[in-house]
Amino acid sequence: MIIDWLLIVSGLGLLVLGGEGLVRGATGIALLARISPAVVGLTVVAAGTSMPEMVVSLQAALSGSAGIAVGNVVGSNIFNIGAILGLTALLLPLSIQGNTVRLEWPVMMLASFQLHLLSRDGTIDRLEGGFFLTAIVVFTAYAVWISRHNTKPEETEEFSEVSDASFGKSGATALMLNLLAILIGVGLLASGSTLLVRGAVAVASELGISDTVIGLTIVAAGTSTPELITSLVAAYRGKADIAVTNIIGSNIFNVLGILGVTALVLPLPVPLQIVEADNWWMLAASALLFPLMWSGMRINRIEGALLLTGYIVYVIVLILGVQ
Repeated sequence: MIIDWLLIVSGLGLLVLGGEGLVRGATGIALLARISPAVVGLTVVAAGTSMPEMVVSLQAALSGSAGIAVGNVVGSNIFNIGAILGLTALLLPLSIQGNTVRLEWPVMMLASFQLHLLSRDGTIDRLEGGFFLTAIVVFTAYAVWISRHNTKPEETEEFSEVSDASFGKSGATALMLNLLAILIGVGLLASGSTLLVRGAVAVASELGISDTVIGLTIVAAGTSTPELITSLVAAYRGKADIAVTNIIGSNIFNVLGILGVTALVLPLPVPLQIVEADNWWMLAASALLFPLMWSGMRINRIEGALLLTGYIVYVIVLILGVQ
């Protein structure tokens, strides 16, 4: 049991390091290619913080642990809204940008609802995975277009801080360092996901807990570490609006990107528990976020406490339901 928990902790550590390396390297390559910092923030960084979920879901699906693969995504989306936004809003009230309410939240809500609809038959097949991937490509292209044509000067300044995450600003040396960071990041992600899934499955078996519950809780919270760190640091630096954009963008990528890729590689069985219960928690959390954002275009500390309390209630219900 101790060894299995060590595998989980070690896997999470490697995932954090790998995600950091991948984000820094990819950001550097994008900036060297003269892609604007705003576009990098909306695409590369948002997708990069979701890489641990991507690799873990793929690894879990290939190893026959579909409960972890799907539970990881659904659980991460619930954790992102309830725990991460809740904790971040308790630290500092979160201001909301107009595009977050008009564009990104509706896409997140639609993606979550589509996931529920397509998983009611107990599986997400390759055709449905292709639909998810097509949707994320279209959304990303539109977000890039919006950022290039409608980004305000102050928003560009806020996103420009991603340039500090790259290794070097120009030249062949910078290119090589960023490519090396990407390669090392991918390697750490692969190793970390293997350890995490192996340890999580072993712990679930020893405790008599299903892979699904482990995926919805331990794995989901662990793979959301990059989002947690990004949001807390953004709030601490006074860039609280980036925290909300990061979470909503990650939730969109989790459903459309991660499940899309995973289902294309291997059709995903969806556990009945997720269809009947956890999907509804994800939809409820996503829906609750809208009035909280719309009221005053901010999420205050009381609303943050409400989100965090909702997540705690969800975990308690999940555990009691298992027992």
